[in-house]
Amino acid sequence: MECVSPLKSIKEIHAIKHELKHSQRDLLFFVLGINTGLRISDLLFLTVNDVCDSNEQIKEFIYITESNINKPFYLNHNVRKELKKYLSMQNLSSNDFLFKSKKKNQPISRQQAYRIINQAARNAGVTGKIGTHTLRKTFGYHAYRKGIAISILMKIFNHHSTSETFSYIGIDKKEEQLIKVDVNL
Repeated sequence: MECVSPLKSIKEIHAIKHELKHSQRDLLFFVLGINTGLRISDLLFLTVNDVCDSNEQIKEFIYITESNINKPFYLNHNVRKELKKYLSMQNLSSNDFLFKSKKKNQPISRQQAYRIINQAARNAGVTGKIGTHTLRKTFGYHAYRKGIAISILMKIFNHHSTSETFSYIGIDKKEEQLIKVDVNL
């Protein structure tokens, strides 16, 4: 398996979103992946029940069981907006997979997810190695750049060291970064 890179450029992220606009399912898949940091296996097996409550309202958090622990993942405004749009266009029951295959009553495959992300990136002119893990790595890269502590990301990714997390999200620890501490009171 080749090592893939995070999308470090916001311009590239927007270009990929633009390429995916033809399919609300594929756009949601991308937006959910880059905004939550979920593993590809967890993304693919999400159901409508996982993201909507009993009143069909979109949840603020989804919970993924990992090592017998329910880990919360926040659904931000962008995710909730795309989810709302997607669910209004689909006729999905509460037990249906969110990223349902068009051919069968199963989620799309990892291979199909790869093809979707990779093709959109190529069409958008993004160079470099792009794959399904690009979504998770992009989340980590931008979360870190926006001030989320590496220890928190390490916990989200279930890594054993900060150096593993820095390497995973494509951050060179020697790289100088200006940090704005803006409490905006």
